[in-house]
Amino acid sequence: MSDDGGTHRKRIGFLSFGHWQPVPGSRTRTAADALLQTVELAVAAEELGVDGAYVRVHHFARQLASPFPLLAAVAARTSRIEIGTGVIDMRYENPLYMAEEAGAADLISGGRLQLGVSRGSPETALRGYESFGYVPGEGQTDADMARGHTEIFRAAIAGAGVARADPRRTGTDAPLAVQPLSPGLPDRIWWGSGTRATARWTAEQGMNLMSSTLLSEDTGVPFDELQAEQIEVYRSTWRDSGWEREPRVSVSRSVIPITTDLDRAYFGDRDDEQHDQVGMLEGVRARFGKSYSGEPDVIAEELSRDAAVLAADTVLLTVPNQLGVEYNAHLLESIVRHVAPAFGWSPAGAL
Repeated sequence: MSDDGGTHRKRIGFLSFGHWQPVPGSRTRTAADALLQTVELAVAAEELGVDGAYVRVHHFARQLASPFPLLAAVAARTSRIEIGTGVIDMRYENPLYMAEEAGAADLISGGRLQLGVSRGSPETALRGYESFGYVPGEGQTDADMARGHTEIFRAAIAGAGVARADPRRTGTDAPLAVQPLSPGLPDRIWWGSGTRATARWTAEQGMNLMSSTLLSEDTGVPFDELQAEQIEVYRSTWRDSGWEREPRVSVSRSVIPITTDLDRAYFGDRDDEQHDQVGMLEGVRARFGKSYSGEPDVIAEELSRDAAVLAADTVLLTVPNQLGVEYNAHLLESIVRHVAPAFGWSPAGAL
């Protein structure tokens, strides 16, 4: 039994937003830089013993937007590390085409795909999904549409018949499934949840939980405690729903151990981010988690008391990707050596 309340070993992964911008100091000045460096960072992370390489998906922005070619490229260059998203905005997705892409990427990876999906987050485009051809139906919200797309996608990757065969070509009108199908992928779909209510819904649907760095509710308790409560609601509902497998749960954290003068130059003065932030987002009072930066022993001790980090089986570490592969590999190495063991992580295969 692990410290996360389940049977899964504690894992860590990096999460990149894939920013690029031709500004002073940026090592990712073009989209090609952001894409290729994400592959190289995944290779470096695997060598360090990190368990996962995850990317955030945003549209109409200078960030990563089309995850499947990138994840397939990472899969082709690695052999062990999990590859995933955190998260894909399902309002934008053709669920059947996405099922084909996900199946192919998972087969290339040998079953390492961990796919985070959700309704998405605030974005630069006004109803950008409508430009992709998706408009909520009568009486539907965009969140309803995202859940509907997800339902179709999950049925498709599980092998459901979604089109009728042409009897003139096949001799039958039996239902056809999308191809390729990848065994095990249906159990590796995660829903990005920002409230206790959506965490409960996620468990009822049989998806893993990807708890957001932003909770769109605030009860006055610290972020990690509210997030831990969300995780407990999820696990309790999962048990009540009668699912047979053990679910997985992830949280994300910004963790910057300061071990060099360069670390200190970049991140030595972040006092304003060392506490939770509360504000209004889309008309709802929301709570944002704090960042962890400082001496490694200090942030290790703080994270060892973070209720949600202890409750989750997977911790995703956001990386400042615009600082380049070498610097981000250095940050991950510092976390692996000095911080992650404090909250229960050990390399795969370690006794």
